[in-house]
Amino acid sequence: MDNPIDHPIDLGLVNYARHPANTEYVVYRFADEHRANSFEEELIEKDIRFEKDTHEKKQVTYYLFGVHKNDYKITEKINFAVEGKHRKPFIPFAGFRWFLIIFSTVLMVLAIIGYCKAQDKLTSFDETSASINHTD
Repeated sequence: MDNPIDHPIDLGLVNYARHPANTEYVVYRFADEHRANSFEEELIEKDIRFEKDTHEKKQVTYYLFGVHKNDYKITEKINFAVEGKHRKPFIPFAGFRWFLIIFSTVLMVLAIIGYCKAQDKLTSFDETSASINHTD
């Protein structure tokens, strides 16, 4: 399979892959300069050795960082922290976000109340069990 860095269909699920020439390294790829700068600052702060390069593809500049695979666990945490720091909210409008939270909570409460009421009704039928086809 092709290297995900040069693959024509990028699903964007992960932004790292093995180095194409040296399997001892992992390559992190960022299309956003701010994320790349944050990642580089964290690598420097944690004193992790890395190699940096850029790659132009289809009018997009990718910022590449090669890190030894021994530092993978640490750089994975740094990568997640950088992505979390620069991510956009799933629902960008605060009013709509709170409306959805309140609406969902009300629906859950109503569902729980309906379930409890149905259970009460079922137990009351069991207590007054009468045969439908009762013949004397």
